Amino acid sequence: MTGGPIKYLKHKIHVIDDKNLVTKYSLIEEDILGDKLESITYDVKFETSANGGCICKTSTEYHTKGDYVFKEEEHNEGKDKAMELFKAVEDYLLANPTVYD
Repeated sequence: MTGGPIKYLKHKIHVIDDKNLVTKYSLIEEDILGDKLESITYDVKFETSANGGCICKTSTEYHTKGDYVFKEEEHNEGKDKAMELFKAVEDYLLANPTVYD
């Protein structure tokens, strides 16, 4: 992304389960992980919603370097950024339903 705060990142995919709509992956390299975080692991599961859509459930695990304790406000900041990304993807998919048929 040009002009954004992140210059590069690298993910490791652990699980892609198409049948159960589950994925697990880790952010293992990024220029902003810095000296606080070793990696961040994400578990994502999609479940059917009663209204015909789906519900995306996520959990995040922070793997810190040394004895660093990850603060709640740092988690919330990362969560807000992730929600912005999910919303952008959702908006794109709703506007372009043929890309996932």
